[in-house]
Formats: sequence, structure tokens, C-alpha cells
Amino acid sequence: MRGARCLCPACGAGALFSSYLKVSPYCPTCGEELYHHRADDAPPYAVIFVVGHIVVPLMVLVEELFRPDLWVHAALWLPLTLILSVVLLPPLKGMLINLQWALRMHGFDPDSEEREAPPADVRPVVRAVRPVR
Repeated sequence: MRGARCLCPACGAGALFSSYLKVSPYCPTCGEELYHHRADDAPPYAVIFVVGHIVVPLMVLVEELFRPDLWVHAALWLPLTLILSVVLLPPLKGMLINLQWALRMHGFDPDSEEREAPPADVRPVVRAVRPVR
């Protein structure tokens, strides 16, 4: 669930993203290395899957019950599809990155030979973590 809230998979306190979809190279709270994630094209595919399973049944239901004109369908489903896609993309990407971290995939395993060198221009900034009560 940390990924759905766009939080660091290790500590659950630091932000996973530095902007809308840009993953921070390091967690700003605990310093966990995040630069070697490989989400690639999986988040958009997950968004298409989820949004399609929401919009298509609703579209069919509205068509069967009300038989609206084509412009009503366009006015309803195009904005809904766009809004759902924009809103769901960061949480789904966060969930996929957290899943990679949990399964020790793509360089998250400290014993793995596929670990990359950290980016030269970015160094971790570690802040003290407050104890959870």
C-alpha cells in the first residue's frame, strides 16, 4: 500500500516521486536507492487495464439503459477516461516499483550482479527518521 500512496518502499515515509512521474534517485528520508527501478511500460499498461475495466462496463450500461446520442457518449467517457488515467498513473507506478523492491528485482537485491552504479550528479540526502508511535 506504500506504493499506492507514492511512498518509499523501505521506510514508508519518504516521497517516491520528485515530480509527477519522476522517481527520486534516493529516498529523501532513509536514503534507499531507487534509481535502478525498471517500471518501463508496465504502469501505462496497468492504467489501460484498470481504466478499461471501469469505463467500458459503464459505457455499455448507459448505452443499454438510456440509448443516448453519440455526442453524449463523447462528453461523458472521454473526460472520464482522461481524468482516471492521469489520476491512476502515479499510484500504479508506485505500486509496481514497490513490488519490484519487495521481490528484490532489477538491482534492488544487494547481492545481485545487475546493480547499477549510482548517478554521478545525485547523492543521497538522509534525514533522521522519526519513530512511529
